[in-house]
Amino acid sequence: MRESDTGFDPQATSGIDADDRQRRTGRDLLTHGGPPAEERIETLPIETVAISGRLEPNQTVTQALAGLVASAGCRGAVIEMRGGHGEPFAFVGPAESTDEEHAAWYSETRRPEGGARLLFATAIVGWRDGKPFIHCHGHWQFEGETVLGHLLCDETVLTEPVEVTGIGSRKAAFESLPDAETRFTLFTPRGEAAEDGDGFFLRVRPHEDIVLGVEAACRRHGVRNGTILGIGSLIGIRFDDAPPLAGPPTEVVVERGRIDSGRATLDIAGVDASWDQGVGRLTRGDNPVCVTFELLVAKT
Repeated sequence: MRESDTGFDPQATSGIDADDRQRRTGRDLLTHGGPPAEERIETLPIETVAISGRLEPNQTVTQALAGLVASAGCRGAVIEMRGGHGEPFAFVGPAESTDEEHAAWYSETRRPEGGARLLFATAIVGWRDGKPFIHCHGHWQFEGETVLGHLLCDETVLTEPVEVTGIGSRKAAFESLPDAETRFTLFTPRGEAAEDGDGFFLRVRPHEDIVLGVEAACRRHGVRNGTILGIGSLIGIRFDDAPPLAGPPTEVVVERGRIDSGRATLDIAGVDASWDQGVGRLTRGDNPVCVTFELLVAKT
């Protein structure tokens, strides 16, 4: 099934070459270490479970989130976190790759003295090697500086309560698996597909436009209106209402995502390899994925 308004098949890339993608995004693409996967947009329908609560201090972010999701009877979830403080607090940002295997990499780990105050973050709560694993992007504040990055949840310990809301699934989750295309180990939706689901987990692969990709996935599952949660990376960032970020590698957190009458809007915060930051609405059709983008869409 070809999606006429996106220009690509959401389930396969045969017949769509890199030059075509570059024309549609208007920017250079990155070279990943392995062959492109056939399936560019991976989805798994789920029955959603609303989650809310508080993460208590004196535990790592991983421990706190894993406990919260398990207590809700869920195997996986996407959780938004607001407020609170952590010490130690460890994070990285995007960086250009120094090898031929990867198209992007991470900065050196930053550990602010005295920790940091969490402003907002989104966490993908899933599994790796049979244990809970968290992929988390957000922004935080320390020493008068507000920074966006990739939180190292195993190394960050909460010192204050954190308020959380999110959406989970009892029978499905993101699992961290080796990815031949990017040479990273990445979250991929796995588990039992819901027959009458009211949402879905979604992974968008490199070089697909994130807004058009979300819309294509929503059409696949008959979602006309819904909420979108997620994080990922883009090749630079183009906004409707703010100056661009050059990239090429950037990391992104969706601060407000909606699908309304089949059209997606993603209001995001992002950071590039120079630690420049941007906040705004993504330009539709001009934001190709860098390494991966992981999301949850829930019908409303």
